[in-house]
Amino acid sequence: MTTPLPLSVFIIAKDEADRISRPIESVSGWVDEIIVIDSGSSDDTVAVAEKLGAKVVRNDWPGYGPQKRFGEDQCRNDWLLNLDADEEVTPELAAEIQAKFADGSYMQADGWRIMIRDMYAHEDAPAAWAYGYHQIRLYDRNKGRFSDSIVHDTVRPQDDAKLANLSGIMAHRSIRSLNFQVGKYNRYSGMQVEEMRARGRKLPRIRLLMEFPVSFFKAYFVRKYRKYGWWGFILSMNYAHARFLRVAKAYEAELLDKTEKP
Repeated sequence: MTTPLPLSVFIIAKDEADRISRPIESVSGWVDEIIVIDSGSSDDTVAVAEKLGAKVVRNDWPGYGPQKRFGEDQCRNDWLLNLDADEEVTPELAAEIQAKFADGSYMQADGWRIMIRDMYAHEDAPAAWAYGYHQIRLYDRNKGRFSDSIVHDTVRPQDDAKLANLSGIMAHRSIRSLNFQVGKYNRYSGMQVEEMRARGRKLPRIRLLMEFPVSFFKAYFVRKYRKYGWWGFILSMNYAHARFLRVAKAYEAELLDKTEKP
């Protein structure tokens, strides 16, 4: 039997019974512990996670960053690997991480960035052109912690921290369905406006005109959604609407401020 790595995996979740098994199974058997931070699931998320060997800790939802910081505090190891409930470690990435711990080369950096690529329900693996982004997900918590932003869940490394990139990718299944996607970006845009207002930030009115077309161009061409065909067109429209909705909600809030309505 493989000796587990001195590595803690933590996952935040709520009502993820249909997909929580993927992230857990992708690391099961080779990490020291798997912790799921549940914020009050009404489905079988807790039961599924516990059946797969994860430790489940309940914590009411404080926002993305604070919830991940809470997750960090539950771990017994200093080296952490963070996954979301809609993500999974690919076999190639798992092999790479295990190899680095085996030869000690993981210590060459304090934080490792991982490429996270989108994957959709009709796919078996992320497309070669799939939109992706690097994030620090494997890291020494003594050299970096998640931010306390309620919207942005990003590891903030210390100034002297050494960072490097892993070559393996993490698969990101963010969209269960279009219905789910629309509900998600509707909620998220509201949280974004709330955070912007708390910081005193205002968006220029001209963005009401420019946000949708610019965002569609970015999604369709820069993110290469066009390569998905009609599915890519749909993704681009939804991305543009999500970005526009954030600007529209910010403007709505300004109007309500002027009339002193709640």
